[in-house]
Amino acid sequence: MKRRIGAALAAVALLTLSACGSSDSDGGKDETAAFSYTDDLGNKIALDEMPERLLVQSSMAAALTDLGLGDKIVGVFGPLKADGDAEQVAGLDVNSVEDVTGAGDYGDVDAQKAAGLKPDLIVTSSYLEPDLWYLNEASAKDLKKLAPIMVVSFDGKTLPELLDSTERAAEALGADLDSDEVTATHDAFTAAGDRVKKISAELGDRTILAGSAAKDYYYVSNPKVSPDLSYWVDELGLPLTIPDNPDEGGYFESLSWEKADKYPADIFLYDDRIGEAGLKLLDGEKVFATLDAAKNDAYVPWSSVAPPSYQAYADLMDRLVDDLEKQL
Repeated sequence: MKRRIGAALAAVALLTLSACGSSDSDGGKDETAAFSYTDDLGNKIALDEMPERLLVQSSMAAALTDLGLGDKIVGVFGPLKADGDAEQVAGLDVNSVEDVTGAGDYGDVDAQKAAGLKPDLIVTSSYLEPDLWYLNEASAKDLKKLAPIMVVSFDGKTLPELLDSTERAAEALGADLDSDEVTATHDAFTAAGDRVKKISAELGDRTILAGSAAKDYYYVSNPKVSPDLSYWVDELGLPLTIPDNPDEGGYFESLSWEKADKYPADIFLYDDRIGEAGLKLLDGEKVFATLDAAKNDAYVPWSSVAPPSYQAYADLMDRLVDDLEKQL
């Protein structure tokens, strides 16, 4: 149970281990099938026809839309509009697809609604293998009766690796990775990364802490296992603090509010899924208020679960730099 909770909160941060999947070019091809793909969890998928009706986890749906496959997406499951969750689906027209998210616990899907969409293929991701993102075991079992589930694993991958994994899956589904539109997103990603490098140098000795708030706990995100944060630290030089005692799963260190001053912070990079309510919670905590970031209202939003596309992360990094420039 703790691992499953960690997987859900890993949204508050993210990923780490090389996935074992392969596409047709890796030897997973079924010559008798019109569509053949071996996904990152080793699931071999073979269909008599190319899948044209996709039921997709919401942030993955946004990424596939960025890659030109929006017309194939008939339904989604997972966060769409609440608080900061909108950034998880940036680029997706949430009004053009049917939302089959269930009303139960995390990962619940309305199986009857999903069946009505007649999907050819279900697509989601995995942050901690073999757990599926926004699909609990019961929902996954129900959906497998409708169509195969294709999984893109982010577990253990660097940011470019997870974005490339999404593109490989998209290419198998018919995306043209050589199109001007897609190649332009790679250029945008590189340019945004250069901006992060520049602002990182300009920040000097300022410290940045990434985290989020909950009623009883304060979570400090761990850049070592979060692919976007680790990329910004290791490749782009962003001065993010590394917590010294991460919880099981490694994505964050949970602290009581009485210990919210364990790590100093000139700037607080907050998980934007907490929304305004989360920021108000931070403002009400006396120990957290002793941090320089709190004293100076130096809060910068961080989309911890962005669509896994080069375009989405280019946009995210550009927003990050715009916000950090205001702190100089």
